[in-house]
Amino acid sequence: MPAQLTSMSSLSLFAPELVLSGAMAVLLVVDLLLRESPSKRRVLGVLAIGGLLLAGLALRPVACEAPTTFFSGMIALDPMAVFFKGFFVLVGILGVLLALISAELETVRIGEYLALILSLVLGMSLLASASNLLMIYLSLELVSIPSYVLAGFRKGDRQGSEGALKYVIYGAVASGIMLFGMSLIYGLSGTLDVQDLRRVVFAAASNPAISAALLVGLMLTLAGFLYKIAAVPFHMWCPDVYQGAPTPFTAFLSVGPKAAGFAILVRFFHVAFVDRSGAGAAAGLPWPVIFGIISMSTMTLANLVALTQTNVKRLLAWSSVAHAGYILMGFSLANSQGVHAILLYLILYLVMNLGAFLAVMAVRDATGSEDLSAYRGLSSRSPAVAISMAVFLFSLTGLPPLAGFIGKFYIFAAVLNEGGLFYYALALVGVVNSVVSLYYYALVVRAMFLESAPAQSPRLAVSPAYVALLFTLVIPTVVLGIYWQPLSELASASLGLYIGR
Repeated sequence: MPAQLTSMSSLSLFAPELVLSGAMAVLLVVDLLLRESPSKRRVLGVLAIGGLLLAGLALRPVACEAPTTFFSGMIALDPMAVFFKGFFVLVGILGVLLALISAELETVRIGEYLALILSLVLGMSLLASASNLLMIYLSLELVSIPSYVLAGFRKGDRQGSEGALKYVIYGAVASGIMLFGMSLIYGLSGTLDVQDLRRVVFAAASNPAISAALLVGLMLTLAGFLYKIAAVPFHMWCPDVYQGAPTPFTAFLSVGPKAAGFAILVRFFHVAFVDRSGAGAAAGLPWPVIFGIISMSTMTLANLVALTQTNVKRLLAWSSVAHAGYILMGFSLANSQGVHAILLYLILYLVMNLGAFLAVMAVRDATGSEDLSAYRGLSSRSPAVAISMAVFLFSLTGLPPLAGFIGKFYIFAAVLNEGGLFYYALALVGVVNSVVSLYYYALVVRAMFLESAPAQSPRLAVSPAYVALLFTLVIPTVVLGIYWQPLSELASASLGLYIGR
């Protein structure tokens, strides 16, 4: 049993979250002071990015600490928690940059938007290290509630308001189901601590009745996690919310909260329900197979529906659901190789998916449209945007030599290495779905390069900031498809989950 940390020691380990909280407070105060100042957007952007960078710097000493828990075991500190905290800081910085260059967000309310983004980063960081059922729920709500606000952030936007309302309703239902599942688990185990729950689960392995009851609680708890990553059958909110929300937030939502959902999936299930060798599920719970079925269902449904989309933003929403299915392939393995593939995939997915949404932002700001028709002849009207978009889409497909190919290669290699008829079938479904996805991604590429622009369509006036950020994301998308070894080593070094007591 680890030694109890003093209050000051706990606060030092909590430094990144304290920095984020302080940055949020500073943002709101400065926002009130600047009011209608013409420099408001720039000043608040610098403060937000500065706060995130300071939080990232505060991670360095924390990363050197031995794995442990603090705040009465509610929060765990281990290599995987540090990995995700750093990942969320990076997502937050890119999310702030997208907001600053977007024409969709009013300068007068940009302070509120940036403060909510920082609160989301705080919630995601807590969720990635939560080691207590109550802390898991509170962290999940800290991620969800700001997301509801940001989804309907544009006043008077009927589509955004509709998407936000659906988001709230689905989120409330998923949270209620999850809480009921947690209450069952608590009633059976007598503990909220994930570490203690692990002992109860393995002790109950010889009791079929308790194992069955734990399975019911586990499946209900899954509702909240699957809702966060937009996996079937809790994906229904995703297309409407992604389409109606401001595009900068849609881009952020497609990566940050999704990664946080996978972080807590790994922490909760691999600590409490997988044996120490990583060989499989405990207490007779068949959740690896369940997750494999959910993975196949998610990627298949999403890719089939995406074939019919004519709104590019909505198409990318369904693409995001499909990628959750690909990542779940690795999670269904219940071993370290699968988790390694997930961590690597998330980093690569960050650059290519944010890049695709950035291209959508550029076209929307220049044309006022998100429909596929707005992309006709884009190669002649804005070559930089068209080429960048093509790179991101082919990477999302998984074509070599781009980053997406490496991500899918590690996922499929992990599944095939596990062996067995079920996992071979899972890999086959994944390959077929990747081929299907190529069709709808190619529709956008065809519109940009092979179709003529509408009559008298002028060249798009794309801001240099868009072009600079697009190429900033294109470069790693290409380079990481050729040289990815440092990222693979980083993912390997981040595999440690705290399993004490």
